[in-house]
Amino acid sequence: MNNSNKTRPIVELSTLCPPHLDSSPTNHSHKIQTIVPTKQKLTTFSMAETSTTASTSNFNNGSPISNLAPDHLFTILLLLPIESILSFAMTCKKFRYLASSNTLWESICRRDWGTTAVDALQSSFHGDEDHQLLPWIRLYKQVSQLDSVCCYKLSEPDLDLVLPSPRASHSLNFVSGCLVLFGGGCEGGRHLDDTWAAYIGNNSRRMLKWQKIHSGVPSGRFGHTCVVIENYLVLFGGINDRGDRHCDTWVGQVAFHENLGISLSWRLLDVGSIAPPPRGAHAACCISNRKMVIHGGIGLNGVRLGDTWVVELSENLCFGTWYEIVSHPSPPARSGHSLTCIGETQTILFGGRGLGYEVLNDIWLLNMSEGYSKWIQIFYELQNIPAGVSLPRVGHSATFILGGQLLIHGGEDSQRHRKDDFWVLDISAMSLERVQPARLSSKRLLANMWRKLKAKGYKPKSRSFHRACVDNSGRYLYVYGGMVDGLLQPAEAAGLRFDGELFLVELMLQL
Repeated sequence: MNNSNKTRPIVELSTLCPPHLDSSPTNHSHKIQTIVPTKQKLTTFSMAETSTTASTSNFNNGSPISNLAPDHLFTILLLLPIESILSFAMTCKKFRYLASSNTLWESICRRDWGTTAVDALQSSFHGDEDHQLLPWIRLYKQVSQLDSVCCYKLSEPDLDLVLPSPRASHSLNFVSGCLVLFGGGCEGGRHLDDTWAAYIGNNSRRMLKWQKIHSGVPSGRFGHTCVVIENYLVLFGGINDRGDRHCDTWVGQVAFHENLGISLSWRLLDVGSIAPPPRGAHAACCISNRKMVIHGGIGLNGVRLGDTWVVELSENLCFGTWYEIVSHPSPPARSGHSLTCIGETQTILFGGRGLGYEVLNDIWLLNMSEGYSKWIQIFYELQNIPAGVSLPRVGHSATFILGGQLLIHGGEDSQRHRKDDFWVLDISAMSLERVQPARLSSKRLLANMWRKLKAKGYKPKSRSFHRACVDNSGRYLYVYGGMVDGLLQPAEAAGLRFDGELFLVELMLQL
Protein backbone atom coordinates (compact mmCIF):
# COMPACT_ATOMS: atom_id res chain seq x y z
CA MET A 1 0.00 0.00 0.00
CA ASN A 2 1.17 3.48 -0.84
CA ASN A 3 2.91 5.05 2.17
CA SER A 4 1.05 8.29 1.59
CA ASN A 5 -2.10 6.50 2.73
CA LYS A 6 -0.75 6.39 6.25
CA THR A 7 -0.64 10.16 6.65
CA ARG A 8 -3.86 11.99 7.39
CA PRO A 9 -4.26 15.54 6.11
CA ILE A 10 -6.32 16.86 9.00
CA VAL A 11 -4.77 14.94 11.90
CA GLU A 12 -1.04 14.66 11.18
CA LEU A 13 -0.04 11.25 12.49
CA SER A 14 3.63 12.15 12.55
CA THR A 15 2.84 14.67 15.30
CA LEU A 16 -0.33 13.17 16.74
CA CYS A 17 1.54 11.27 19.41
CA PRO A 18 5.02 12.83 19.79
CA PRO A 19 7.46 11.37 22.36
CA HIS A 20 6.53 13.87 25.06
CA LEU A 21 2.83 12.96 24.70
CA ASP A 22 3.05 9.25 23.87
CA SER A 23 3.52 8.07 27.43
CA SER A 24 1.64 6.28 30.13
CA PRO A 25 -0.76 8.39 32.15
CA THR A 26 0.60 9.98 35.28
CA ASN A 27 -1.10 11.16 38.42
CA HIS A 28 -1.28 14.89 37.84
CA SER A 29 -1.38 17.30 40.72
CA HIS A 30 -4.00 19.37 38.90
CA LYS A 31 -7.60 18.47 39.66
CA ILE A 32 -9.02 18.65 36.16
CA GLN A 33 -12.77 18.84 35.77
CA THR A 34 -14.00 16.51 33.04
CA ILE A 35 -16.36 18.51 30.85
CA VAL A 36 -17.30 16.63 27.68
CA PRO A 37 -19.32 18.35 24.95
CA THR A 38 -22.02 15.86 24.00
CA LYS A 39 -22.21 14.64 20.41
CA GLN A 40 -19.64 17.04 19.01
CA LYS A 41 -20.04 17.51 15.29
CA LEU A 42 -17.29 16.10 13.10
CA THR A 43 -16.96 19.51 11.51
CA THR A 44 -14.95 20.69 14.50
CA PHE A 45 -11.93 19.16 12.77
CA SER A 46 -11.99 21.90 10.16
CA MET A 47 -11.50 24.79 12.54
CA ALA A 48 -8.51 27.02 11.84
CA GLU A 49 -5.20 25.75 13.16
CA THR A 50 -3.53 27.49 16.08
CA SER A 51 -0.25 29.13 15.13
CA THR A 52 2.49 27.87 17.44
CA THR A 53 4.72 30.85 16.70
CA ALA A 54 2.00 33.38 17.41
CA SER A 55 0.92 31.57 20.55
CA THR A 56 4.45 31.49 21.94
CA SER A 57 4.81 35.19 21.27
CA ASN A 58 1.57 35.94 23.07
CA PHE A 59 2.61 33.92 26.12
CA ASN A 60 5.95 35.75 26.28
CA ASN A 61 4.01 39.00 26.29
CA GLY A 62 1.99 37.84 29.26
CA SER A 63 -1.16 36.71 27.46
CA PRO A 64 -4.09 36.17 29.86
CA ILE A 65 -4.49 32.60 28.60
CA SER A 66 -1.39 31.57 30.52
CA ASN A 67 -3.17 32.54 33.76
CA LEU A 68 -6.31 30.50 33.13
CA ALA A 69 -7.05 27.65 35.53
CA PRO A 70 -6.35 24.14 34.18
CA ASP A 71 -10.04 23.19 34.17
CA HIS A 72 -10.85 26.23 32.02
CA LEU A 73 -8.05 25.36 29.59
CA PHE A 74 -9.29 21.78 29.56
CA THR A 75 -12.74 22.95 28.48
CA ILE A 76 -11.24 25.13 25.73
CA LEU A 77 -9.06 22.29 24.41
CA LEU A 78 -12.10 20.06 24.01
CA LEU A 79 -13.52 22.57 21.55
CA LEU A 80 -10.43 22.45 19.31
CA PRO A 81 -9.39 20.09 16.51
CA ILE A 82 -6.48 17.71 17.16
CA GLU A 83 -3.86 19.72 15.26
CA SER A 84 -4.65 22.79 17.35
CA ILE A 85 -4.32 20.80 20.59
CA LEU A 86 -0.89 19.59 19.46
CA SER A 87 0.17 23.13 18.60
CA PHE A 88 -0.99 24.23 22.02
CA ALA A 89 1.12 21.47 23.63
CA MET A 90 4.28 22.76 21.96
CA THR A 91 4.12 26.25 23.44
CA CYS A 92 5.48 25.60 26.93
CA LYS A 93 6.01 22.91 29.57
CA LYS A 94 2.87 23.82 31.50
CA PHE A 95 0.63 23.36 28.47
CA ARG A 96 2.54 20.28 27.33
CA TYR A 97 1.83 18.74 30.73
CA LEU A 98 -1.87 19.55 30.47
CA ALA A 99 -2.13 18.30 26.87
CA SER A 100 -0.58 14.94 27.84
CA SER A 101 -3.29 14.29 30.42
CA ASN A 102 -4.92 10.91 30.03
CA THR A 103 -8.15 12.49 31.28
CA LEU A 104 -8.03 15.00 28.42
CA TRP A 105 -7.47 12.33 25.79
CA GLU A 106 -10.22 10.13 27.17
CA SER A 107 -12.54 13.11 26.78
CA ILE A 108 -11.25 13.71 23.22
CA CYS A 109 -12.03 10.08 22.40
CA ARG A 110 -15.52 10.51 23.82
CA ARG A 111 -15.95 13.66 21.74
CA ASP A 112 -14.74 12.12 18.48
CA TRP A 113 -15.84 8.48 18.86
CA GLY A 114 -18.91 8.83 21.06
CA THR A 115 -19.49 7.94 24.70
CA THR A 116 -21.01 4.53 23.87
CA ALA A 117 -17.85 3.34 22.08
CA VAL A 118 -15.51 4.54 24.85
CA ASP A 119 -17.64 2.98 27.60
CA ALA A 120 -17.72 -0.32 25.68
CA LEU A 121 -13.92 -0.31 25.29
CA GLN A 122 -13.48 0.33 29.01
CA SER A 123 -15.93 -2.39 30.01
CA SER A 124 -14.08 -4.94 27.86
CA PHE A 125 -11.05 -4.51 30.13
CA HIS A 126 -12.96 -4.28 33.41
CA GLY A 127 -11.76 -6.91 35.89
CA ASP A 128 -8.98 -8.13 33.56
CA GLU A 129 -5.81 -7.90 35.65
CA ASP A 130 -3.62 -9.27 32.83
CA HIS A 131 -4.61 -6.60 30.32
CA GLN A 132 -4.91 -2.87 30.86
CA LEU A 133 -6.32 -0.37 28.42
CA LEU A 134 -3.66 1.72 26.67
CA PRO A 135 -3.29 5.43 27.46
CA TRP A 136 -5.98 7.16 25.45
CA ILE A 137 -3.56 9.19 23.34
CA ARG A 138 -1.85 6.02 22.11
CA LEU A 139 -5.21 4.38 21.43
CA TYR A 140 -6.31 7.46 19.48
CA LYS A 141 -3.18 7.22 17.36
CA GLN A 142 -3.69 3.51 16.65
CA VAL A 143 -7.29 4.02 15.59
CA SER A 144 -6.25 6.89 13.32
CA GLN A 145 -3.60 4.71 11.68
CA LEU A 146 -5.79 1.61 11.27
CA ASP A 147 -4.45 -0.43 8.34
CA SER A 148 -5.72 -3.99 8.86
CA VAL A 149 -8.56 -6.16 10.10
CA CYS A 150 -8.72 -9.79 11.22
CA CYS A 151 -11.63 -12.11 10.34
CA TYR A 152 -13.01 -14.98 12.45
CA LYS A 153 -15.60 -17.54 11.44
CA LEU A 154 -18.48 -17.68 13.93
CA SER A 155 -20.82 -20.20 12.33
CA GLU A 156 -20.05 -23.91 12.11
CA PRO A 157 -22.36 -26.68 10.87
CA ASP A 158 -23.85 -28.43 13.91
CA LEU A 159 -26.62 -30.98 13.74
CA ASP A 160 -27.75 -30.00 17.23
CA LEU A 161 -28.16 -26.32 16.39
CA VAL A 162 -30.96 -24.69 14.42
CA LEU A 163 -29.48 -22.03 12.15
CA PRO A 164 -30.98 -19.36 9.88
CA SER A 165 -31.19 -20.49 6.26
CA PRO A 166 -28.86 -18.90 3.66
CA ARG A 167 -30.15 -15.56 2.39
CA ALA A 168 -29.35 -12.15 0.90
CA SER A 169 -30.86 -8.65 1.01
CA HIS A 170 -31.99 -9.26 4.60
CA SER A 171 -31.41 -7.02 7.64
CA LEU A 172 -28.88 -7.50 10.44
CA ASN A 173 -28.69 -5.22 13.50
CA PHE A 174 -26.93 -5.06 16.85
CA VAL A 175 -29.34 -3.94 19.57
CA SER A 176 -29.59 -4.59 23.34
CA GLY A 177 -26.50 -6.81 23.21
CA CYS A 178 -28.04 -9.05 20.53
CA LEU A 179 -27.74 -9.66 16.80
CA VAL A 180 -31.16 -9.56 15.14
CA LEU A 181 -31.68 -11.01 11.66
CA PHE A 182 -34.89 -10.57 9.66
CA GLY A 183 -36.20 -11.65 6.27
CA GLY A 184 -34.29 -11.60 3.00
CA GLY A 185 -34.42 -13.52 -0.26
CA CYS A 186 -33.40 -17.15 -0.85
CA GLU A 187 -33.20 -19.79 -3.59
CA GLY A 188 -35.86 -19.53 -6.26
CA GLY A 189 -36.41 -15.83 -5.65
CA ARG A 190 -38.55 -16.58 -2.60
CA HIS A 191 -38.82 -14.21 0.34
CA LEU A 192 -38.32 -15.10 4.00
CA ASP A 193 -40.46 -13.87 6.91
CA ASP A 194 -38.48 -15.17 9.89
CA THR A 195 -36.79 -13.22 12.71
CA TRP A 196 -33.70 -14.65 14.46
CA ALA A 197 -31.68 -13.35 17.39
CA ALA A 198 -28.40 -14.30 19.08
CA TYR A 199 -27.04 -12.89 22.32
CA ILE A 200 -23.48 -11.55 22.23
CA GLY A 201 -23.03 -9.54 25.41
CA ASN A 202 -19.37 -8.73 26.04
CA ASN A 203 -18.01 -11.88 24.39
CA SER A 204 -17.53 -10.77 20.80
CA ARG A 205 -15.86 -13.96 19.53
CA ARG A 206 -18.24 -16.54 20.96
CA MET A 207 -19.88 -19.11 18.70
CA LEU A 208 -23.39 -17.72 18.63
CA LYS A 209 -26.53 -19.66 19.43
CA TRP A 210 -29.33 -18.45 17.18
CA GLN A 211 -32.88 -18.37 18.51
CA LYS A 212 -35.86 -18.20 16.15
CA ILE A 213 -38.19 -15.52 17.47
CA HIS A 214 -41.00 -14.96 14.98
CA SER A 215 -42.32 -16.05 11.61
CA GLY A 216 -44.86 -14.08 9.61
CA VAL A 217 -44.54 -10.68 11.33
CA PRO A 218 -43.64 -8.47 9.61
CA SER A 219 -44.68 -10.08 6.32
CA GLY A 220 -41.98 -11.74 4.22
CA ARG A 221 -39.73 -9.45 2.18
CA PHE A 222 -36.23 -8.73 0.93
CA GLY A 223 -34.46 -5.48 0.07
CA HIS A 224 -35.99 -3.76 3.11
CA THR A 225 -34.05 -1.61 5.58
CA CYS A 226 -33.87 -1.83 9.35
CA VAL A 227 -32.06 0.68 11.59
CA VAL A 228 -31.51 1.03 15.35
CA ILE A 229 -33.03 4.06 17.07
CA GLU A 230 -32.36 4.11 20.81
CA ASN A 231 -33.01 0.45 21.74
CA TYR A 232 -35.61 -0.13 19.04
CA LEU A 233 -35.53 -1.48 15.50
CA VAL A 234 -37.26 0.55 12.78
CA LEU A 235 -37.99 -1.37 9.56
CA PHE A 236 -39.23 0.07 6.28
CA GLY A 237 -40.28 -1.20 2.85
CA GLY A 238 -38.99 -4.16 0.88
CA ILE A 239 -40.17 -6.47 -1.91
CA ASN A 240 -41.95 -9.84 -1.66
CA ASP A 241 -41.64 -12.81 -4.03
CA ARG A 242 -44.68 -11.64 -6.02
CA GLY A 243 -42.85 -8.42 -6.84
CA ASP A 244 -45.02 -6.28 -4.56
CA ARG A 245 -43.30 -3.24 -3.07
CA HIS A 246 -43.99 -2.23 0.54
CA CYS A 247 -44.14 1.19 2.18
CA ASP A 248 -45.00 0.10 5.73
CA THR A 249 -42.97 1.06 8.81
CA TRP A 250 -42.48 -1.36 11.73
CA VAL A 251 -40.97 -0.96 15.21
CA GLY A 252 -39.30 -3.87 16.99
CA GLN A 253 -38.34 -4.03 20.66
CA VAL A 254 -35.67 -6.51 21.83
CA ALA A 255 -35.01 -7.65 25.37
CA PHE A 256 -32.61 -10.25 26.78
CA HIS A 257 -33.46 -12.21 29.93
CA GLU A 258 -30.93 -14.48 31.67
CA ASN A 259 -33.50 -17.22 32.25
CA LEU A 260 -36.02 -16.63 29.46
CA GLY A 261 -33.63 -15.81 26.64
CA ILE A 262 -34.39 -13.21 23.97
CA SER A 263 -37.80 -11.69 23.35
CA LEU A 264 -38.74 -9.48 20.40
CA SER A 265 -42.04 -7.84 19.60
CA TRP A 266 -42.90 -6.16 16.27
CA ARG A 267 -45.69 -3.65 15.80
CA LEU A 268 -46.83 -1.61 12.83
CA LEU A 269 -46.05 2.10 13.27
CA ASP A 270 -48.89 4.56 12.81
CA VAL A 271 -47.62 7.15 10.31
CA GLY A 272 -50.91 8.71 9.25
CA SER A 273 -51.75 9.21 5.57
CA ILE A 274 -48.35 10.33 4.28
CA ALA A 275 -45.63 7.79 3.46
CA PRO A 276 -42.92 7.37 0.80
CA PRO A 277 -43.86 5.51 -2.39
CA PRO A 278 -43.45 1.71 -2.06
CA ARG A 279 -39.91 0.45 -2.71
CA GLY A 280 -37.15 -2.03 -2.01
CA ALA A 281 -33.35 -2.10 -2.42
CA HIS A 282 -33.24 1.43 -0.98
CA ALA A 283 -30.84 2.70 1.70
CA ALA A 284 -31.59 4.00 5.20
CA CYS A 285 -29.98 5.09 8.45
CA CYS A 286 -30.93 6.79 11.70
CA ILE A 287 -30.02 10.45 12.05
CA SER A 288 -30.39 12.95 14.86
CA ASN A 289 -32.77 11.97 17.65
CA ARG A 290 -35.55 9.53 16.69
CA LYS A 291 -35.30 10.16 12.95
CA MET A 292 -34.70 7.77 10.06
CA VAL A 293 -33.76 8.89 6.56
CA ILE A 294 -34.24 6.76 3.43
CA HIS A 295 -33.08 7.32 -0.14
CA GLY A 296 -33.70 5.75 -3.54
CA GLY A 297 -34.46 2.11 -4.24
CA ILE A 298 -36.57 0.26 -6.80
CA GLY A 299 -40.18 1.40 -6.96
CA LEU A 300 -43.23 0.28 -8.89
CA ASN A 301 -42.62 -1.19 -12.36
CA GLY A 302 -38.92 -1.59 -11.55
CA VAL A 303 -38.20 2.16 -11.75
CA ARG A 304 -35.18 3.33 -9.75
CA LEU A 305 -35.90 6.21 -7.40
CA GLY A 306 -33.84 9.21 -6.31
CA ASP A 307 -36.03 10.76 -3.61
CA THR A 308 -35.12 11.36 0.04
CA TRP A 309 -37.58 10.93 2.91
CA VAL A 310 -37.38 11.30 6.69
CA VAL A 311 -39.62 9.80 9.36
CA GLU A 312 -39.65 11.55 12.72
CA LEU A 313 -40.76 9.31 15.57
CA SER A 314 -42.69 10.38 18.63
CA GLU A 315 -41.03 10.23 22.05
CA ASN A 316 -42.66 6.90 22.89
CA LEU A 317 -42.20 5.59 19.31
CA CYS A 318 -45.96 5.02 19.00
CA PHE A 319 -46.39 7.08 15.84
CA GLY A 320 -44.25 8.75 13.18
CA THR A 321 -44.43 11.54 10.62
CA TRP A 322 -42.94 11.17 7.14
CA TYR A 323 -41.82 14.15 5.04
CA GLU A 324 -39.77 14.48 1.86
CA ILE A 325 -36.50 16.39 1.57
CA VAL A 326 -36.13 18.28 -1.70
CA SER A 327 -32.60 19.52 -2.39
CA HIS A 328 -30.73 20.59 -5.51
CA PRO A 329 -28.39 19.07 -6.39
CA SER A 330 -29.14 15.63 -5.00
CA PRO A 331 -27.91 12.07 -5.64
CA PRO A 332 -29.18 10.55 -8.91
CA ALA A 333 -31.65 7.65 -8.75
CA ARG A 334 -30.11 4.33 -7.68
CA SER A 335 -30.54 1.08 -5.76
CA GLY A 336 -28.27 -1.20 -3.74
CA HIS A 337 -26.32 1.73 -2.30
CA SER A 338 -25.44 2.56 1.31
CA LEU A 339 -26.49 5.35 3.64
CA THR A 340 -24.54 5.73 6.89
CA CYS A 341 -24.98 8.20 9.74
CA ILE A 342 -21.65 9.85 10.63
CA GLY A 343 -22.74 12.39 13.23
CA GLU A 344 -25.64 14.09 14.90
CA THR A 345 -26.97 15.60 11.66
CA GLN A 346 -24.90 14.14 8.83
CA THR A 347 -25.05 11.01 6.71
CA ILE A 348 -22.93 9.64 3.86
CA LEU A 349 -24.29 7.99 0.70
CA PHE A 350 -22.01 5.78 -1.40
CA GLY A 351 -22.25 3.69 -4.58
CA GLY A 352 -25.18 1.67 -5.91
CA ARG A 353 -26.62 0.92 -9.35
CA GLY A 354 -27.92 3.82 -11.44
CA LEU A 355 -30.71 4.29 -13.97
CA GLY A 356 -28.54 2.96 -16.79
CA TYR A 357 -27.64 -0.13 -14.75
CA GLU A 358 -24.18 1.35 -14.27
CA VAL A 359 -22.40 0.74 -10.96
CA LEU A 360 -21.55 3.98 -9.16
CA ASN A 361 -18.73 5.21 -6.92
CA ASP A 362 -19.92 8.71 -6.01
CA ILE A 363 -20.09 10.07 -2.46
CA TRP A 364 -22.79 12.43 -1.20
CA LEU A 365 -23.14 14.13 2.16
CA LEU A 366 -26.58 14.94 3.57
CA ASN A 367 -26.45 17.72 6.14
CA MET A 368 -29.61 18.04 8.24
CA SER A 369 -29.18 20.99 10.56
CA GLU A 370 -32.24 22.46 12.24
CA GLY A 371 -34.55 23.76 9.56
CA TYR A 372 -31.95 23.08 6.86
CA SER A 373 -31.35 19.95 4.77
CA LYS A 374 -28.95 19.81 1.84
CA TRP A 375 -27.13 17.21 -0.26
CA ILE A 376 -23.51 17.99 -1.19
CA GLN A 377 -21.41 15.82 -3.50
CA ILE A 378 -17.86 14.93 -2.43
CA PHE A 379 -15.75 14.79 -5.60
CA TYR A 380 -12.66 12.64 -6.02
CA GLU A 381 -10.80 10.87 -8.82
CA LEU A 382 -10.31 7.09 -8.83
CA GLN A 383 -6.89 7.35 -10.48
CA ASN A 384 -5.59 9.34 -7.51
CA ILE A 385 -6.36 6.50 -5.07
CA PRO A 386 -4.19 3.35 -4.89
CA ALA A 387 -6.32 0.41 -6.13
CA GLY A 388 -9.18 2.91 -6.54
CA VAL A 389 -10.30 1.28 -9.78
CA SER A 390 -11.98 -1.39 -7.64
CA LEU A 391 -14.10 1.09 -5.67
CA PRO A 392 -17.33 1.28 -7.76
CA ARG A 393 -19.77 -1.20 -6.24
CA VAL A 394 -23.36 -2.14 -5.46
CA GLY A 395 -24.70 -4.43 -2.73
CA HIS A 396 -21.85 -3.59 -0.34
CA SER A 397 -21.97 -2.77 3.37
CA ALA A 398 -20.82 0.57 4.82
CA THR A 399 -20.61 0.70 8.61
CA PHE A 400 -19.61 3.52 10.95
CA ILE A 401 -16.74 2.16 13.06
CA LEU A 402 -14.48 3.25 15.91
CA GLY A 403 -12.62 6.44 15.07
CA GLY A 404 -15.36 8.08 13.02
CA GLN A 405 -14.63 6.13 9.82
CA LEU A 406 -16.71 4.10 7.37
CA LEU A 407 -15.72 0.47 6.85
CA ILE A 408 -16.87 -0.68 3.42
CA HIS A 409 -16.89 -4.38 2.60
CA GLY A 410 -17.78 -6.51 -0.40
CA GLY A 411 -20.33 -5.73 -3.06
CA GLU A 412 -20.12 -6.32 -6.80
CA ASP A 413 -19.05 -4.36 -9.87
CA SER A 414 -20.78 -3.83 -13.22
CA GLN A 415 -19.65 -7.28 -14.42
CA ARG A 416 -21.15 -8.87 -11.29
CA HIS A 417 -17.73 -9.73 -9.94
CA ARG A 418 -18.19 -9.99 -6.19
CA LYS A 419 -15.58 -8.55 -3.82
CA ASP A 420 -13.99 -9.58 -0.53
CA ASP A 421 -12.03 -6.38 0.15
CA PHE A 422 -12.18 -3.91 3.03
CA TRP A 423 -11.90 -0.15 2.56
CA VAL A 424 -11.95 2.72 5.04
CA LEU A 425 -13.52 6.01 4.04
CA ASP A 426 -11.98 8.55 6.41
CA ILE A 427 -14.62 11.15 7.23
CA SER A 428 -12.25 13.58 8.94
CA ALA A 429 -10.00 13.65 5.86
CA MET A 430 -12.82 15.23 3.88
CA SER A 431 -13.03 18.39 6.02
CA LEU A 432 -16.80 18.31 5.74
CA GLU A 433 -17.34 21.84 6.99
CA ARG A 434 -15.32 23.22 4.07
CA VAL A 435 -16.71 20.93 1.36
CA GLN A 436 -18.18 22.81 -1.57
CA PRO A 437 -19.78 21.42 -4.72
CA ALA A 438 -16.53 21.81 -6.62
CA ARG A 439 -13.78 19.33 -7.30
CA LEU A 440 -11.19 18.86 -4.60
CA SER A 441 -7.75 19.25 -6.16
CA SER A 442 -5.40 18.05 -3.42
CA LYS A 443 -4.06 14.64 -4.42
CA ARG A 444 -2.80 14.22 -0.87
CA LEU A 445 -6.32 14.74 0.44
CA LEU A 446 -7.77 12.33 -2.10
CA ALA A 447 -5.22 9.65 -1.29
CA ASN A 448 -6.04 9.89 2.40
CA MET A 449 -9.81 9.90 2.03
CA TRP A 450 -9.73 6.21 1.03
CA ARG A 451 -7.53 3.46 2.51
CA LYS A 452 -7.59 -0.18 1.53
CA LEU A 453 -7.11 -2.41 4.57
CA LYS A 454 -5.18 -5.65 4.81
CA ALA A 455 -7.29 -8.64 5.88
CA LYS A 456 -5.82 -11.34 8.12
CA GLY A 457 -7.12 -14.56 9.63
CA TYR A 458 -10.10 -16.38 8.17
CA LYS A 459 -10.76 -15.59 4.51
CA PRO A 460 -14.50 -15.28 3.82
CA LYS A 461 -15.96 -15.71 0.34
CA SER A 462 -16.44 -12.74 -1.94
CA ARG A 463 -20.03 -11.57 -1.53
CA SER A 464 -22.65 -8.96 -2.30
CA PHE A 465 -26.02 -8.02 -0.80
CA HIS A 466 -24.86 -9.30 2.57
CA ARG A 467 -25.50 -7.29 5.73
CA ALA A 468 -23.15 -6.02 8.43
CA CYS A 469 -23.46 -4.29 11.79
CA VAL A 470 -21.07 -3.15 14.49
CA ASP A 471 -21.15 -3.64 18.26
CA ASN A 472 -21.24 -0.80 20.78
CA SER A 473 -17.45 -0.39 20.83
CA GLY A 474 -17.27 0.12 17.06
CA ARG A 475 -14.36 -2.33 17.00
CA TYR A 476 -16.17 -5.55 16.05
CA LEU A 477 -18.16 -5.93 12.83
CA TYR A 478 -20.55 -8.85 12.23
CA VAL A 479 -21.24 -9.93 8.64
CA TYR A 480 -23.93 -12.41 7.60
CA GLY A 481 -25.12 -13.98 4.36
CA GLY A 482 -25.22 -12.50 0.87
CA MET A 483 -24.76 -13.72 -2.67
CA VAL A 484 -21.58 -15.67 -3.36
CA ASP A 485 -20.14 -17.28 -6.48
CA GLY A 486 -21.30 -20.81 -7.29
CA LEU A 487 -19.51 -23.42 -9.35
CA LEU A 488 -20.54 -21.88 -12.66
CA GLN A 489 -19.60 -18.55 -14.19
CA PRO A 490 -20.58 -15.73 -11.82
CA ALA A 491 -22.37 -13.81 -14.57
CA GLU A 492 -24.85 -16.66 -15.05
CA ALA A 493 -27.89 -16.74 -12.80
CA ALA A 494 -27.32 -20.45 -12.09
CA GLY A 495 -23.81 -19.60 -10.92
CA LEU A 496 -25.08 -17.60 -7.97
CA ARG A 497 -25.89 -19.01 -4.58
CA PHE A 498 -27.02 -17.73 -1.21
CA ASP A 499 -24.72 -17.87 1.78
CA GLY A 500 -25.54 -18.55 5.43
CA GLU A 501 -22.17 -17.78 6.96
CA LEU A 502 -21.62 -15.46 9.92
CA PHE A 503 -18.15 -14.03 10.52
CA LEU A 504 -16.55 -11.41 12.73
CA VAL A 505 -14.27 -8.60 11.54
CA GLU A 506 -12.02 -7.12 14.23
CA LEU A 507 -10.17 -3.84 13.86
CA MET A 508 -6.49 -4.65 14.52
CA LEU A 509 -5.41 -2.52 17.49
CA GLN A 510 -2.49 -3.27 19.83
CA LEU A 511 -4.45 -2.87 23.07
